[in-house]
Amino acid sequence: CILALADRQETDLIVMGTHGRHGFDHLTMGSVTEKVLRKAHCPVLVVRKPAHDFVKPGDAAESVRLKKILYCTDFSDYSNRALTYALSLAMEYNAELTLLHVLEDMPPSDDLQKTLAGITRKLEELVPEEACNWCKVLPAVRIGRPYQQILQIALEIEADLIVMGVRGRNALDLALFGSTTHRVIQLGSSPVLVVHI
Repeated sequence: CILALADRQETDLIVMGTHGRHGFDHLTMGSVTEKVLRKAHCPVLVVRKPAHDFVKPGDAAESVRLKKILYCTDFSDYSNRALTYALSLAMEYNAELTLLHVLEDMPPSDDLQKTLAGITRKLEELVPEEACNWCKVLPAVRIGRPYQQILQIALEIEADLIVMGVRGRNALDLALFGSTTHRVIQLGSSPVLVVHI
């Protein structure tokens, strides 16, 4: 019903809450939120009891106060689409935008500094020069399991919002969806904006 209504009304954004329950049942059966995330044709904002709120109901003058946004990329087309949303929000709210790429495998020690410098440069090149007039942009490169590093840096910078891109909706994409995005939503304490390609 949610997906049908969203399609019928040509919805720009679906906003949903989730319990973030842990355990085997949730991982295998999923929830309404997870099913909507997998099949929606528009971005979905998932809010799970955040560590701190960036929305203050009742205060019309400053109801949204986004100060720190974490954008996660693997440099694919689908994560690049999510960058458009992250940049737009960062510029709209004059927020600090951290661009994160996670290396899963440790490069050889003699190539480590060269690899990190190359990725940092690549992150910086993602952002148009004029964007820096409206928001502070910080590149970050981490090594480890992507979801763990995303959650860690989100805690460190006290991210108000995490922005992630996901692939389409075929069988392989749905299997891949579960790995990083699912865990960030389930285990993290920041709202997550999921953008589909």
